[in-house]
Amino acid sequence: MSTMKSIVMKGFGGPEVLALGEAPTPTPKPEDLLVRVRATALNRADTLQRAGKYPPPPGDSEILGLELAGEVEAWGSAVKGFSKGDRVFGLVGGGGYAEYALLDHQMAMRIPKGWDFVQAAAVPEVFFTANETVFVQGGLQKGETVLVHAGGSGVGTAAIQMAHHIGATVYFTAGAPDKIERAMALGADAGINYKTQDFVAEAKRLTGGKGVDVIEDFLGAAYLARNMDALKTTGRLVIVATMGGTKTEIDLNLLMRKRMAIYGSVLRARSLAEKRQVTQRFLERWMKPLESGALKAIVDSTYPLAQARQAHERMESNLNFGKILLTVE
Repeated sequence: MSTMKSIVMKGFGGPEVLALGEAPTPTPKPEDLLVRVRATALNRADTLQRAGKYPPPPGDSEILGLELAGEVEAWGSAVKGFSKGDRVFGLVGGGGYAEYALLDHQMAMRIPKGWDFVQAAAVPEVFFTANETVFVQGGLQKGETVLVHAGGSGVGTAAIQMAHHIGATVYFTAGAPDKIERAMALGADAGINYKTQDFVAEAKRLTGGKGVDVIEDFLGAAYLARNMDALKTTGRLVIVATMGGTKTEIDLNLLMRKRMAIYGSVLRARSLAEKRQVTQRFLERWMKPLESGALKAIVDSTYPLAQARQAHERMESNLNFGKILLTVE
């Protein structure tokens, strides 16, 4: 059995459990491409999996890494239309932190001319997530208002650009003046420093007391009551992560009075059929503005694969603005 370089975990824990090691090179199933990975990206799900809190779905690789860009090396018996060396990028259930990984051929997207592998690998998770939550579930329309929490995160920087692109009014929260300045440059209308300002009061002030139409949230329990307060009547809250906990009380009177909707969303646990649809929805709506440069994946920093530990340390210190990438030489 051939082996490849990959990031291996010495048990569960902090970034220190990550090390460069060897793993068996995966064998493509009938619908898979075997991709020679050139770049992959960090996501919060990786840090949760590393800590033992987010196991991969059954059948997916135990290796970290939920998105990748690289070149087609081989393919399964049911795959047509790909050649060795084709440049592709896409979402995977796991396996990105390695020299080779499997990518479902119906989720493989062609890398546009002029894009490098880093640029491509920074796209899938954040643009897919922002589309599914802000637009598909949240239903954000031109002329409406959206509040994006964690505006300096990968999903935050994507959501701000996408919402601005369709003609929505975009507010966001961030915890550092430099992040606010950089997120404003992506097309936002106002930034709220959550460390020094009350985002509910600011959201109401900015909307003349009405509240916002859509909120993109990553904190969960810690922000639920305040998010509900900040929504306007018939507003939509989409919870994408629970960094502030999973259990809390809810004021059903407020929910009913405002006729609001609360949605939850995960990407990784969806079925393959659903993930293929997610990929298609993204391609149909957002690939052209990305190719034209109207939207772009914001890259914070890149590290060689062997420095995955340092990359995780940067993410967990909340220093990043945009995506952190690993390059695989």
